[in-house]
Amino acid sequence: MDSVFSHIIERKLPAEIVYEDDMNIAFLDISPKTEGHTLVVPKRQVSSYQDLSPEEAASLARAMQMVIRGVVQGMETPHYNLTLNNGDVAGQVVFHVHFHIIPRYKNLPRGPLGKYPEGRMAEVARLIRNAMPQP
Repeated sequence: MDSVFSHIIERKLPAEIVYEDDMNIAFLDISPKTEGHTLVVPKRQVSSYQDLSPEEAASLARAMQMVIRGVVQGMETPHYNLTLNNGDVAGQVVFHVHFHIIPRYKNLPRGPLGKYPEGRMAEVARLIRNAMPQP
């Protein structure tokens, strides 16, 4: 069964995409913990990280590093969490491998942001895309 991420990859659902290559895609989380909370996802739907091929895992790592650079510079903070929830007991909700890049800010509580105000999500995506190094 296709995941919600597969529908984003196929452009059947909208998303603020900040990065894409042949094997991976990155887009803003619609329920962010902080501004700039970004998901990095392999295009092939695989539910567990260990089921990625070595080539897919290496490609995903390269994409994550590229996106992290854009998030750090675009959101103007060197602080972030990089997380993977693998399996339902670990908190995985969408069974399609994905890493969360969650920027952290001084003097900002760790609770969820909730939703972006009107227009802000597109602005945040633009900041990250513009800050991302060119491959």
